[in-house]
Amino acid sequence: MPGLLGKKIGMTSVFGADGKNVPCTVIEAGPCVVTQLKTVEKDGYQAVQVGFQPKTEKHTNKAEMGHFKAAGVQPMAHLAEFDGFDQEVKLGDTITVELFKENSYVDVIGTSKGKGFQGVVKRHGFGGVGQQTHGQDDRLRAPGSVGASSYPSRVFPGMRMAGRMGGDRVTVQNLLVLKVIPEYNLLLVKGSVPGAKNSIVIINK
Repeated sequence: MPGLLGKKIGMTSVFGADGKNVPCTVIEAGPCVVTQLKTVEKDGYQAVQVGFQPKTEKHTNKAEMGHFKAAGVQPMAHLAEFDGFDQEVKLGDTITVELFKENSYVDVIGTSKGKGFQGVVKRHGFGGVGQQTHGQDDRLRAPGSVGASSYPSRVFPGMRMAGRMGGDRVTVQNLLVLKVIPEYNLLLVKGSVPGAKNSIVIINK
């Protein structure tokens, strides 16, 4: 499906036509430059590669420089592939936020905030075990048993335990586009979007 790369600016709220205050996320969507056209004959599938946020040649390695020079565009910091664009695109074309229309729906992909090493109560929503009496003053947030000792004498894979939380690729589907502001390349979508401020997101139609 067609889409754009963007940057999460932050959250705000707008008033709808019915007077209700709607929470929304502000995304700087594009402009993106077409850096490569994938074809079935050459690559085995059809797609359009786009780049977002220019970067200097100093911070671009030789392999990347060759890739961008072949397309006739300046180096880009972030790349992504999309397919199914309505209009025909060529190398070097610029795709703007006007790709999206108000009151349409989009899927947004981002990297969730990293929260470090967390226990099972925060990471998996455990209720906690044990009691506050009988000397168990430090067992309220403990995970409890993770398996039998005699058989199978091991912990099964996938057991929910403490560990690193966040920093995952997350997709939020069917977010309503509240407003498109082409002069500032801004997109306002209803609800929240994964990631911290200024993180890179992928917006699919």
